[in-house]
Amino acid sequence: MIYYKSEEEIDLVRESSLLVAKTHAEIARHIKPGISSLELDLLAEEFIRDNGGVPAFKGYNGFPCTLCVSPNEQVVHGIPNKDILKEGTVLSVDCGVLMNEYYGDSAYTYEIGNVDENIRELLKVTKESLYKGIEKAIAGNRIGDISHAVQEHAEANNYGVVRELVGHGIGRKLHESPEVPNYGRRGSGIKLKKGLVIAIEPMINMGKRDIMQHKDGWTITTIDKKPSAHFEHTIVVREDEAEILSSFKEIEEVIKKRNG
Repeated sequence: MIYYKSEEEIDLVRESSLLVAKTHAEIARHIKPGISSLELDLLAEEFIRDNGGVPAFKGYNGFPCTLCVSPNEQVVHGIPNKDILKEGTVLSVDCGVLMNEYYGDSAYTYEIGNVDENIRELLKVTKESLYKGIEKAIAGNRIGDISHAVQEHAEANNYGVVRELVGHGIGRKLHESPEVPNYGRRGSGIKLKKGLVIAIEPMINMGKRDIMQHKDGWTITTIDKKPSAHFEHTIVVREDEAEILSSFKEIEEVIKKRNG
C-alpha cells in the first residue's frame, strides 16, 4: 500500500529531515582522525534528543545505535564501535530521526583527512548518481526512471551498483512502500504521483557490486574489499521538479570551513 502525503505531512517529514541534516553537520564538526565512531554516535544521539527528536535507528529491529557508520569497504549498516578512525578513511554515516510522528532519513559519506583521489572520485560520482535519480522523481515518471538514472551514471564511470539494498518510502514509518532500487529499466515500476515521499540512496562500490553480510547480522561489506560510498536524500515527488526535504548544505558548509 503506497501512502501519499498531504502538505501538512510533508512539512512534518521536512522538519524531521532537517534535524537529520543538522545532526550530520554536528557530526561533521567532529569527524577527524583519532575519533571513534562510537563517540560520533553518542554526539548524534545527544544532539537529536536535545532538539526534540528521537533517534530513528536505535532499537529498530534490534539495531543498537543512533547512527549506521560504515568505513571503507563497509557499504551500510555498520555498528559504531571504539575503533579509532584513521587518516585516509571514507566513512558512510546514515542517520534517521523521528519527530512529531514522522521520520526523516539521510546519509552522507565523509572523507577523514586526506583520501586518495580515486576514492574522492567515487564519492563525487555517487553523489551525482543521487541527484540524477532525484531529477527523475517527478509526477508521471516511473520508479524505474529513477533507478535507471542512478545505475546509468554509476556504471558509466565503471563502478558497481549494489542491488540487494534499496531506497524506500518514508513517513509515519521509517520504511514504507515503494522500494526504490538503484538499478532498473526506464519506464518500469509504479507511476510516480505528487505527494509520494521517498528516500533515494545510491550505494556504489569502487569495484564489483557483490556484497556480504557479517555475522553481527547488520554490517554489509563489499566482497572484493574495495571502498563503497553512500549518499541519501529524503524527497517528495512534485509536478515539475522533485523537492528535497533533507539537506547537505549544512554539512558542506562545515566541511568547507574546516578545510579553509
